[in-house]
Amino acid sequence: MNKNGRSAPGAQDKDRGRAALLADIRLFVLDMDGTFYLGDRRLDGSLEFVRYVQEKGRRILFFTNNSSRSPEVYVDRLAGMDCRISRDQIMTSGDVTIAYLKENYPDRTVYLVGTEALEVCFRGEGIPLWEPGDARPDVVVVGFDKTLTYEKLEHACTFIREGAVFLATHPDINCPTETGFIPDCGSICAAITLSTGVKPKYLGKPFQETVDMVRLRTGVEPAQMAFVGDRLYTDVAAGVNCGARGLLVLSGETKLEDVAASQIKPDGIYRSLGEMKELLETVL
Repeated sequence: MNKNGRSAPGAQDKDRGRAALLADIRLFVLDMDGTFYLGDRRLDGSLEFVRYVQEKGRRILFFTNNSSRSPEVYVDRLAGMDCRISRDQIMTSGDVTIAYLKENYPDRTVYLVGTEALEVCFRGEGIPLWEPGDARPDVVVVGFDKTLTYEKLEHACTFIREGAVFLATHPDINCPTETGFIPDCGSICAAITLSTGVKPKYLGKPFQETVDMVRLRTGVEPAQMAFVGDRLYTDVAAGVNCGARGLLVLSGETKLEDVAASQIKPDGIYRSLGEMKELLETVL
């Protein structure tokens, strides 16, 4: 800022560049925890961003790597924050995993380390799940399981050692909450890998399967979409590594100083969705 309260010329140029980057996007793929809300609190400016983008004829798709809840639960949760969307505007890493199983392991039996909500989603899509007394499953799938037990870990490790394919819904190590971070899917998988020596194939963000599924559902090509979120290694990487844009918001896990140490460099950095709206208003 100069003494008149205006941004310095260099800062103004930078803001114009960040605004122009947003103006080219036709589909914003938004993370949820740490981006639109944190815990049960909607982040300031996030709802206004969603409404403004849609008023201007652009599209919104919410995508969360959190596979512990069903998409319908997220629709209801957002509605409780005055953000009303349809089922086709929400996608989870569980959705990507189900699609991957159908394409690559049709009719194969799956041992699922996940919540009851994820189990209901799998069964609803016709994925055959392992039951006690069945032969060894063909695939072990690990999700973000808040109902994790030692028995589940033991079964998963045994089946993987016996030759089952090891898949994970997403690689997130921690899940942000209003009071800090709790272990996520990547942490559970790390324990299994340490025990078995086998690493999983991860799905969800930042992997190509996710970007492909977004393109198929929306009809928008990656060059016209942006993945927006608070994590470099999932949200931002999904964009920059797969032909889309990767935009970082500093409202959740990642801090500005983390960017310099990361190999993943965002196409744009914003304080929040609220700041993104303010910049969009200068170009749309």
